[in-house]
Amino acid sequence: MRLDYITIFPPYFEPLGLSLVGKAIASGVLQVAVHDLRDWTHDIHRTVDDTPVGGGAGMVMKPEPWGEALDEILGGEQQKTCLVIPSPSGLPFTQQQAEDLATYDRLVFACGRYEGIDARVAAYARTLVEVRELSLGDYVLNGGEVAALAMTEAVVRLLPGVIGNPESLAEESYSASLEHLLEYPVYTKPASWRGLDVPEILLSGHHAKIAQWRLDQAEQLTRQRRPDLLG
Repeated sequence: MRLDYITIFPPYFEPLGLSLVGKAIASGVLQVAVHDLRDWTHDIHRTVDDTPVGGGAGMVMKPEPWGEALDEILGGEQQKTCLVIPSPSGLPFTQQQAEDLATYDRLVFACGRYEGIDARVAAYARTLVEVRELSLGDYVLNGGEVAALAMTEAVVRLLPGVIGNPESLAEESYSASLEHLLEYPVYTKPASWRGLDVPEILLSGHHAKIAQWRLDQAEQLTRQRRPDLLG
């Protein structure tokens, strides 16, 4: 898979060289390119924003540099590609979205700032590739970079060869094998720590009972914290 990031703050993406994503890049599973949007500006100040049409506070990212950037980065694209625009007004980014995006050959993240990107940019991009405007949650960030990094981790860990033990992906929060519930509590050794004990069922060696306990715990936790997931 290839990942491209268009941003006015390229250093935001230096953490991509760390941990499992960094290993995926080093092994060749992943190709990454970070592009500075200001490279497609033509004035001495390298301006990427202007005042909103119709009035209002803040600034809006201009369509001209975005258009030129997308033409160059996406021009003649033949791979299965999606342009992802992180936005608080986008569709919710879910595990299912991550699983679907993991099937693409290339993802391009358009990281907006200020009050956002001129809406015509997304409309134009849809004439070139598939576009998804996605939101991490019901809150607003200063820009799209943090959201792009979070989405990257969610997608890349699903690629073959990235997670050392693929079974680690089987029983996670939102996974089909866990009926899309939140993951049950997990424990490790020692069996007793500071007066707190590991549940006895987990020490029993009875795999069927342990599996049922974990499913019960997952449902209970989901009912407490995310009842919307129970339908």
